Amino acid sequence: MMDLNVTLEFACRECEQGVTVTVQCHGEALTQGGRDRLATVNVPCPHCGQINHLVFDSCGRVHNVRSCPSIRSFAEPILN
Repeated sequence: MMDLNVTLEFACRECEQGVTVTVQCHGEALTQGGRDRLATVNVPCPHCGQINHLVFDSCGRVHNVRSCPSIRSFAEPILN
């Protein structure tokens, strides 16, 4: 199995601050070739805490960034 470190740069969807993160990818898909292989990761913003869902390739190109709802964003349950 192959391991690959990929550095990703993106703007947070909430505060628009720049974020750089290095992720370690591993698995059989890395050795099967093809440039169309995409991966996903959830990254919290160090500035505001918003969780960003990234879609990226093994070259470090970020294809999509979207906000993920955090557990804190849901209403508290009402106990009767």
